[in-house]
Amino acid sequence: MAKQLLPRALTTLIDELGNLPGVGIRTAERYAYHLLRTKVESNKRLSNSIANLKANVKYCPATFALIDSDEEISPLYADPTRNKKVIAVVEEPLDIIAIERTGQYNGTYHVLGGVISPIDNIGPEQLHIKELVIRIKQDEVEEIIIATNASVEGESTALFLQRYIKENEINVKMSRLARGLPVGVDLEYADQITLSHALEGRRSI
Repeated sequence: MAKQLLPRALTTLIDELGNLPGVGIRTAERYAYHLLRTKVESNKRLSNSIANLKANVKYCPATFALIDSDEEISPLYADPTRNKKVIAVVEEPLDIIAIERTGQYNGTYHVLGGVISPIDNIGPEQLHIKELVIRIKQDEVEEIIIATNASVEGESTALFLQRYIKENEINVKMSRLARGLPVGVDLEYADQITLSHALEGRRSI
């Protein structure tokens, strides 16, 4: 029987940290050892933040952006200075932050909650596509900017949205983020200049 090289509590923490996206075993070990050396008060704040996350964050019922639990609707959607007749459709809530940082967009957002990915058993019915159609009609939307990532799944989802909206006989201008976004780059990691060019150079589809 192999000897246990590390205390069980430390091993358990390493295993849990290793479940985070982008965190390999070596990185998880460094994080765990850092937390071990950190003051108890700091670790308690981190622990409380994680424990309270689910209770204090919810999804906006209109845009599906992340909002505080005591808010009824996304502040961006409720803002009277935002143009509700333009909707940027994004994959995930963090994509909103990426676009907002450009300072080039004054419309509203709609979060799909992912992309169509047959290999992950994610189809259109798992995404907030029907809710998007309802918003287009209710807000009398004039333009949809499809801002999914420049990946195979993102492109497939964009094509499905285009077809789905047309099949529902909705008369709305549709555009797609264009130049500046290389294939394989997620919106979350794109720089402000790249995203600014992409917004300015969007094209009709």
